[in-house]
Amino acid sequence: MELQLRFFANFREAVGQKTVARQYDQGTTVGEVLAALEAEFDGLEGELLDDAGDIRPQLSVLKNGREVLHIDGTATDLDEGDTVSVFPPVAGG
Repeated sequence: MELQLRFFANFREAVGQKTVARQYDQGTTVGEVLAALEAEFDGLEGELLDDAGDIRPQLSVLKNGREVLHIDGTATDLDEGDTVSVFPPVAGG
């Protein structure tokens, strides 16, 4: 299945573009996609998942505009054509 992956701020810099399309097996989860991204892009290594395999605190990961922490977290299933958006922590001032 093909997914659209969107990156923002310093994650966009690490990937080199705002959006990439990638092929994954049907039934792939958000956690598996994030782990694959950390392995593919040096600038993302260790930035998305913690040592337990959970999404790092203060990150926002959205499936089709909905925060995955409010679905099934890293176990959230993905389907053909879904968009996964990854936002780094935001500092204000």
